[in-house]
Amino acid sequence: MIRSPFALAGAALLAACSPLGLFDTLVPKDGGTRRVAAGVAYGAAARQRLDVYAPRIRDGARRPVVVFFYGGSWNSGTRSGYAFVGKALAAQGFVVVIPDYRLVPQVRYPAFVEDGAAAVRWSVAHAAAYGGDPARIVVMGHSAGAYIAAMLAVDARWLGAERGAIKGLVGLAGPYDFAPFDVEASRAAFGDWPRPAETQPVTWAGAGDPPALLLVGDDDTVVRPRNSEALAARLRAGGVPVMLQRYAGIGHVGLLLAIAPPLRGRAAVLRDAAAFIRAR
Repeated sequence: MIRSPFALAGAALLAACSPLGLFDTLVPKDGGTRRVAAGVAYGAAARQRLDVYAPRIRDGARRPVVVFFYGGSWNSGTRSGYAFVGKALAAQGFVVVIPDYRLVPQVRYPAFVEDGAAAVRWSVAHAAAYGGDPARIVVMGHSAGAYIAAMLAVDARWLGAERGAIKGLVGLAGPYDFAPFDVEASRAAFGDWPRPAETQPVTWAGAGDPPALLLVGDDDTVVRPRNSEALAARLRAGGVPVMLQRYAGIGHVGLLLAIAPPLRGRAAVLRDAAAFIRAR
């Protein structure tokens, strides 16, 4: 009875690469977790709000902190559709921060990256209150959110000295090497910037960056796996530990939905990400 709504949700995600409340409402969630903070302001703008998920049990240990950025072509999305991600990661023993960020057309690059940096700074300042270790932050994202995560990990312009708190990057189907801008979403988000190379994670990646886990679906025709291959090559050239994991038969949206319990058997996205995060 529930498979048809899952299919509808997946179709909508594929069309817009945006979060969908229907899927998140219907999908079973991981137990033993809770949303410990909702709608917390990390800036003055209406969309500069975040939610925090954590294991129910507080044992005094400082847990790795995952700051997860959702996708949506930089023009759509809301944290309310990602409880399944927050609870899945919290069930693995992490404190999870899921921020909203400002979107096109109200803003252009670099505003959404600046919002990502502000959310990480908030996490450094406040994660301990929820059982997290502010010195062990992993930035993670899907699609446009993976772009934001990657820019924060490899480009020191956004966080400065605080970038040292980022101990790892997990990117799911991220666009990291997509200039010149040949689709409407990238033109709208980046087309006004006078130096396109500055907007690309591959431009900045290199020595001194945190280790990375880049996950791709072999059937992804929305953000081609070559983006992850290009970023992996730049990181490796700089001596940065990087793992590039491919999943056969998985597309752009399927990579994200595999985090949800009913679809987890399709690809080991959660298992692989959790193992990487624990090692940071």
